Amino acid sequence: DARLKGTVYRIRGSVPASSYLQLPRTGTQSLGLAGRYLYLLFRPMPRKHFVVHLDVATEENQVVRISFSNLFKEFKSTATWLQFPFVCGAAKGSAADHAARTSRRGLVGAAPADVRWTCLVLDLHSILSLYLNRRYGHLKSVKLCSNLLVKNLCTSDLVFDPGVTFSEAQQADLACRGVAPMPREMAFPVPKGEKWHDLYDYIRFPSEGSKLPYDSIQKSCLGPAAVSEDPIQQLPQPVTLTKAVRDRLSLIHQITSPKAVSAPW
Repeated sequence: DARLKGTVYRIRGSVPASSYLQLPRTGTQSLGLAGRYLYLLFRPMPRKHFVVHLDVATEENQVVRISFSNLFKEFKSTATWLQFPFVCGAAKGSAADHAARTSRRGLVGAAPADVRWTCLVLDLHSILSLYLNRRYGHLKSVKLCSNLLVKNLCTSDLVFDPGVTFSEAQQADLACRGVAPMPREMAFPVPKGEKWHDLYDYIRFPSEGSKLPYDSIQKSCLGPAAVSEDPIQQLPQPVTLTKAVRDRLSLIHQITSPKAVSAPW
């Protein structure tokens, strides 16, 4: 790709279930990636839908599937599967961008014509903890289904900020805040005089410090160190978990909560 100055993988097809890129190739293998954050650099194809499946293992070796797609109309959950609607962002100032900002909810559905390249950061530890009260172990596999373009993906325990350079990170001493500049292999090019956040979208999910589970993945939070002049006003809504999941969480909290103990006399 001339604009991104690197290799881009194009995954397309009319049926996402049969048009995909899977890592690793066979279900008997595992990536075994233990990094807390999954970074995915991708761009949904304009006027198309896409699906991404992540299979993660908990510390108890329970496999949980985390899926997100602009095909999903609502959040759904079971004890082993979380499905999140993904709201595609449009170019700043476009008609689609204006509609998304003025509507109560984001525009779920096919990607807009001017959909932007996105750096998606999924906090796998927090997702399992917030939604299922499970402890994250490792990432087993990734399945990228049509229709989307993918530049790269990785996992790490560090929070990378794509909007700052290595010299800026040193001057601001971001390392003390647990923030690092994006590695070169995961970076989008920024022409001289331009700003990263004016060209691309950054989505961190759940947002930093979030205590509530939300019902969709969309651009509703700022980068870890950058400040946006025009943040999206409408936040995703807190979800109501299914009764089965609520009952299970309640039981786990009862079992794991500390109890008062009477000392014998």
